[in-house]
Formats: sequence, structure tokens, C-alpha cells
Amino acid sequence: MRGAGLAALAALVSMAALWGFSVDDALITARVAHHLATGVGYRVNPAGPVVDAVTPLGFAHLLAPFAAAGPHAALTAARVLGGLAWLAAAAWLGSELGRGGERRVRYLPLGLVAVSVPLGGWATAGMETGLVLALATVALARHPLAPFAAGLAAGWRPELLPWAMALGIGTALARRRRPGPALLGLALATMPALLVATIRVFAFGAAMPLAALAKPAGLDDGLRYALAGFLFSGLPLVCLAPGVVRRLPAHELAIGVAAFLHFAALWLAGGDWMPSFRLLVPVLPGFVWLGAAVAERSALWATLARFTLALAACGLLARDLGPASRHVLAQRRELEARGARALAGARRIATLDAGWVGVATGVEVVDVAGVTDPSVAVLPGGHTSKRLDDGFFARREVDAAVALWDDRLPGWYRRNDARLAELSAAEGFVRGDELPLSGSSFRYVVFRRASAP
Repeated sequence: MRGAGLAALAALVSMAALWGFSVDDALITARVAHHLATGVGYRVNPAGPVVDAVTPLGFAHLLAPFAAAGPHAALTAARVLGGLAWLAAAAWLGSELGRGGERRVRYLPLGLVAVSVPLGGWATAGMETGLVLALATVALARHPLAPFAAGLAAGWRPELLPWAMALGIGTALARRRRPGPALLGLALATMPALLVATIRVFAFGAAMPLAALAKPAGLDDGLRYALAGFLFSGLPLVCLAPGVVRRLPAHELAIGVAAFLHFAALWLAGGDWMPSFRLLVPVLPGFVWLGAAVAERSALWATLARFTLALAACGLLARDLGPASRHVLAQRRELEARGARALAGARRIATLDAGWVGVATGVEVVDVAGVTDPSVAVLPGGHTSKRLDDGFFARREVDAAVALWDDRLPGWYRRNDARLAELSAAEGFVRGDELPLSGSSFRYVVFRRASAP
């Protein structure tokens, strides 16, 4: 019980510290869930087509029973569900650590959980990450069916598939060194992802989620993301004891191999634009498990040295991202209220930030990032640099645009923010209200067609 209590407390501390964190994409999912709840269907825009706008297929349906009151009701449900799932999974993880040895020092990695910005922030961000994190934690169990939990996680987050496969095979071989159990572990780890891909083919015509097309992988970006995640997420650093790791029991070794393999998957996937290493979060409990096993078998001075290094890394991330992360939700609500007034009367709004603009106005959003729009997703370029031709606004009947300016540059924050400003000028749009993002150097600039109210 000691381990369960310590782990639950650590998870609760970090979640409480980052309770105000979220991201714009969470509002896209929330809007789809609201449309499902009110009979509009699986759509981002009320009169738009059915599109694969939510990467974890089925997540919006899970939120729909809570979403009738509006997108923010769905967002709150997602945040609470994610937080409760991670809290329960963390308690289970702590209880497993308690069974893994006799030295109290094995609980030391839980101290990093308490100060982890990635774990605390993403568990309650309103995306699927909290539920995937819980599944990935349960997948560490010694039970023969545990790889199925890894497979469910990979079904919602495709970049987890190499980790799930390695974990399924490795933990099965750790129990019984025979090909039969290993093949079963592999099957359990891959079946959910294959099922989701099959459903996508029939429903949307493509096996991969739309976001994968909208955000093409860049190996340079992926390498930077993987290296930064390794150094600054903290928990991998407590496992840097090659001599000790080689002597670990087979189950712990399998967990370690799968967790470290995930960095290669992040590299190939091209990383992610969202802060605090979202794509790394689900495998961090594996590093807690591995770190506890290493601490159990290491000299105290070595364990304390690794922990100090990891704590410093966590501290740097908390210093740089923590203060801003705590106020994201409050900023967004204020932004939505101002944006609703500034965009009143608009019918089609072009922007890179389809989440808050769609929730604030309720009208059609032309998503120039392509995350919710297949016709934009196929355009050349990254998701913030799609090549929008000169006739894009006229062809899509855009009558307003919203672009993000950064006073620190100073200049447009992303390439297609600048492109939206160019297209607005070419179409004779009028530069209208500016919506500052409180507590930051950012402000959104609204462009309206001259004839608009």
C-alpha cells in the first residue's frame, strides 16, 4: 500500500500543478463530440463532410455522452477521465514497485513523477493522452493479456506500435521462452491497431489518420524531438546504468528495451509540434518501472547521482514551460470570448488554429493546417506551411482569417500565418481586431472581407 499511495500522491501533485494546461487540438475533438451528441454527426463543421479529424478513432464517441451542453463540457469530461485514469494507473504502478524489492530507494523515481511537466500536464490536457498513458502503464504487468493493453494504446496512438510489439514479444519471452507465447504477445499488441486501420479504410478511405498526412514526418525534426525528450523528460536518465540493466530480470529488461525503442519511433515519426513531449508520455511509466529496478540493485551514491541529474532536467523543463502551461485554459476562454465578438457575422474563417476559432464562432472553419480538412492535408508542405495558392480564399469562399503574431520576433509566428496575411491583403480584406493572448508575446490578428459587418 505504501507504493500505491506514494505513486498516487506523486501523480496528483503534478496534475494539480498543471491543471490549467491544454492545447487547441483538444477543442477540435470536443467540437466533434458535441456534434455527435446533438445529432450533427462525426463532423468538425456543422455543414461540413464527415472527416477523420480525431486521431484516436472512437475518442470523440467516448466523450459524446458528456458533450450535449457544448464543446467545453466534452473538454472537461476528457480532462477528468484522463486524470482519473492516470491516477488509478499510477497507484497500480506504485503497488507493483512495492513488490519489486525491499529497498526503499526503489521508490525514488516516483519523486520525478511529482515534478514531471509531461505527465502532469498531458494527463489532464483534454486529449486522449491520459487514457493512453493509463493503458500503457497497465501494459507493463506480468499478465499474459497485458500486451493487449499495449495494443489498445497503439490503436489510438500509431507511433506506439513498435513499443507495443517489442513489449508484447519481450514480456511473453520473459515468462516462457517459447515461440507460442511470443507470437500471442505480438498478436495481442498489433490486433487493435490493425482493426482501427481497417475501420479507417472503410470509413475514410485511408488506413493512417488524417493528421499523419497533414503533418508529414521530418527526420531532422524527429531527431531533435527524440533527443530533447530523452534529456529533458527526466525519467530516462534514472535508467542510465548499462552494467546494472544487463543483470535485470527478463521482464524488466523487456520493458526497458521497448521504452528505449520508442525514441527511434519518435525519430521516424518526425516528433510533434505540441509542447512537453506529448508523444513520449505513454512510455514514461516504463522508465519509472525500469528506474526502480535499477535503484534496487545499484549503490546508493550512483542512484542519488542519477536521480539528481534527472531532477535537474525535470526542473529545467518545469521552469521553462510550467508557468505558461498553467494558464493555457484561462487564456483560451478569454480568447474565445473576444474572438466571438471580433468574428461575429463571418461564415467561413481560415486559420491554423481550428480548435478555439471553431468553438468560439460555431461556423465553418477552413483549417489551413489540414488536420481536419483532407483537401488541405494533401497539399505540399508541413502542417504550418501548406502551400496555399493565390486563389485559395476565393475557391473556399473565405470571408475572414485569423493569424498569429509574435511580438518577440517580431513577425508572424508560423509560415502560414504570414501566408494568411498575404492572401487577406490580396483579397482586399481589412485588418481588424487584435486579440492578445494574455501573459504572452502572442496576439491573434483578425482579417475581414471589406463588405463583412
